[in-house]
Amino acid sequence: MSNNILSTELCGIKMPTPVIAASGTFGFGEEFIDFVDLQKLGAVTVKCITLKPRAGNKGVRIAETPSGMLNAIGLENPGLDHFLDQILPRIARQNFNIIVNISGSTVGDYAQLADALDVDGISAIELNISCPNVKDGGIIFGTDPNAAANVTRAAKNSTSKPVIVKLSPNVTDIVSIARAVVDAGADALSLINTLMGMQIDINSWRSVLGNITGGLSGAAIKPVAVRMTYQVAQAVDVPIIGMGGIRSTEDAVEFFLAGADAIAIGTANFADPSITMKIADGLENYLRTRGLNNISELVGRVRL
Repeated sequence: MSNNILSTELCGIKMPTPVIAASGTFGFGEEFIDFVDLQKLGAVTVKCITLKPRAGNKGVRIAETPSGMLNAIGLENPGLDHFLDQILPRIARQNFNIIVNISGSTVGDYAQLADALDVDGISAIELNISCPNVKDGGIIFGTDPNAAANVTRAAKNSTSKPVIVKLSPNVTDIVSIARAVVDAGADALSLINTLMGMQIDINSWRSVLGNITGGLSGAAIKPVAVRMTYQVAQAVDVPIIGMGGIRSTEDAVEFFLAGADAIAIGTANFADPSITMKIADGLENYLRTRGLNNISELVGRVRL
């Protein structure tokens, strides 16, 4: 894998490839060392961090669906202090770009997290304003333009790091949310987060998930994610990280053509822990086959 043909820059962050590991599917990066050369990834977006440790939701938290999965993990994580004291020093030694996904129940939570994470070793912060499997906080911010803008502004005013806002697909008009957070100072956008879904056990007549609803991810959501990436790319002038159901080089190319500047791999990591490397290699081959010099030559080039 050569550096020049896949190399890119996102909000000033130099990336050897435009392939990022998505939050919640890649742990803190170190869990994948046996399968992935972390320094060849564009970045690792680590597991979501909240101010205090969270045990997550009770009951069944993952369910397989046709061409995807439902998850209701509930943002289980060790909390801010443990991440800063124990995890960050350890993973920073691996020398890869670290993006920290954060979530809170109030605007003040996001500001406090952004401030505390404004430290060496962190490349950017991603605001999780749209987690559909947590009963408090995030889903409210992610579905209302004013609330989303308030969270973005508070985080941006609290850190010198680039602020990436992760958008929810569970809205009528994702473009209005995108414009609101960009106007509030977002440096980049990532989309889409999971779609809200539900599965019922026809024998017990009960919801399969302990949380009743959960976030749908995987191949089933890719057409929605490509469409939303295209719509948002037409409306804003900040970098976009496209995600949602990417399992192959062909899937990734679709997102670039739709307007994504980078892509993130999520659920596919569970089926194949080396998938990020395979897609990066596939992208290089795709570009060379077509006589292209850099991944940027694909961005937004869909022919309508």
